[in-house]
Amino acid sequence: MTVLYNDPAEFAEDQLAGFADLYADRLRVVPGGVVGHRGPTPIVAVVVGGGSGHYPAFAGLVGPGLASGAVVGNIFTSPSAAQVYSVAKAADQGLGVVLSFGNYAGDIMNFGIAAERLRREGIDARIVVVTDDIASSPVEQERRGIAGDFVIFKALGAAAAEGADIAGVERAGRAANAATRTLGVAFSGCFMPGAREPLFTLPVEHMGVGLGIHGEPGIRDAPLLPARELARLLVDGILAERPETPATRVAAILNGLGSTKHEELFLLWNEIRPLLDEAGLTPVEPEVGELVTSLDMGGCSLTLSWLDEELEGLWHADAYAPGYRKSAAPTANLSPAVFGVSAAEHESAPTPSPAGAALAALLRRGAAELQRVLHENEAHLGRIDAVAGDGDHGRGMAKGIDAAAAAIEPLDGAGPGWTLRTAGRAWAAEAGGTSGVLWGAGLEAAGEALGDVRPVYDASAALDAVIAFADAIRDLGRAEAGDKTMVDALLPFRQSLSAQVAAGRSAAESWRDAAVLASEAARATAALRPRKGRARPLAEKSVGTPDPGATSFAVIVDTIGALMSSSTRERSIR
Repeated sequence: MTVLYNDPAEFAEDQLAGFADLYADRLRVVPGGVVGHRGPTPIVAVVVGGGSGHYPAFAGLVGPGLASGAVVGNIFTSPSAAQVYSVAKAADQGLGVVLSFGNYAGDIMNFGIAAERLRREGIDARIVVVTDDIASSPVEQERRGIAGDFVIFKALGAAAAEGADIAGVERAGRAANAATRTLGVAFSGCFMPGAREPLFTLPVEHMGVGLGIHGEPGIRDAPLLPARELARLLVDGILAERPETPATRVAAILNGLGSTKHEELFLLWNEIRPLLDEAGLTPVEPEVGELVTSLDMGGCSLTLSWLDEELEGLWHADAYAPGYRKSAAPTANLSPAVFGVSAAEHESAPTPSPAGAALAALLRRGAAELQRVLHENEAHLGRIDAVAGDGDHGRGMAKGIDAAAAAIEPLDGAGPGWTLRTAGRAWAAEAGGTSGVLWGAGLEAAGEALGDVRPVYDASAALDAVIAFADAIRDLGRAEAGDKTMVDALLPFRQSLSAQVAAGRSAAESWRDAAVLASEAARATAALRPRKGRARPLAEKSVGTPDPGATSFAVIVDTIGALMSSSTRERSIR
């Protein structure tokens, strides 16, 4: 929702005043919009525009290598002919003006009237209309201009900056438009300043296919798709309308409409890129972010522009504007970094003893079972973590065990120490967060304690591993009993295991009874107030909910205990 405004009717003017003050070093306000400060050499002026609500389009694209000026209408409203004329007149440097805008009736009329007035005054005025939206019409000339605006503006501005005459600038813009296609989807409608309802709504779990950038809903509603399927819809839709060209290199823009997070766009790009590869297309300096928005609309669009040699040069060209910057200089002389290989990666797994090889095989099977159990408990662990934390514990544990299992699965023939160290490194690298670091360090320490060549892996070996694991957790996390952390289940588990082993019981029996005590201790953390971690500021809120770290630890040792009891290879760890 658009919540910051004074008078909703003055929103466009008020935001433009703040924008112009921020960037007074490179542009100035004129009636109807803004123009950039001129360079030492006159160039053809490129003036872009339309309604407000699309930042960084249009005013945010004024600067060297992009537009010379931008006409700024009211929210989603065409600027008047007088405004267009005013900005174009101020931007003109004696070499003519190219006006560019999306294909909307109001813009066509007002920019057209302004162009006629400029021509009557002896100023050469050309028009390049953007028609990239494939969903809006099967006929190219009738299509709307949406995020493809940016590609055309970039081509026009780069051509002008290179010193092309007005015919050359116009030709570059028209060529870019003919090569550009866009398809978008909306997830939610946007709110006009002062409005309490969005401009449109969608059925639950649906999206609008073929959105507009003026708050319009999609051409049709469709069920909301997972990212992989949405990527396919966007790519296939554009490829069905690809221009007739032999070019295989494309400028690509994955554009957010205002409230779709960059992280979501990055994820979606990760699904789009292989589809482009599959289609034989090479994306050139792709852009992922917000370039042509629609206030706070939820949604995104994919733009592809097929590049010939000239258009690719214009796409690469430097630009410097408030809302977009590109410079080849910082990266021109860089090559992909070559990092050294760690000492661990140079090591070879030692040949294990027969008992060690048997235990390592059991560990690999156990990792697969832990994957199943932790994924089953992922949502529960997330819920109890969200009571006073950030709710990511279940996801982190699932990612950790997935990484560990994948890393040790091919280690056939390695020993248990090597296997646990490999699992710990993978867990820490992929899981992230506090639990990822702790479990990674704990598993590595347990692996060091076990080694690979013991003639027998009995109950005392299991105890050695648990003691090393616990010491690593406490040394790294600095937590003690009563802090409401994993340690509150870990310490009772270690103490019970130690007592059972001292009494001469088998590893499986000792572990099973210690796991029962760990589960009881984990449940008992519900009565504690956290003294460590993110839950500490919300200590009172946490009371009544068990600690997620203690809970996941109890789940893991319980699962391991069941595996030890049922394994046909229990004799290797007696």
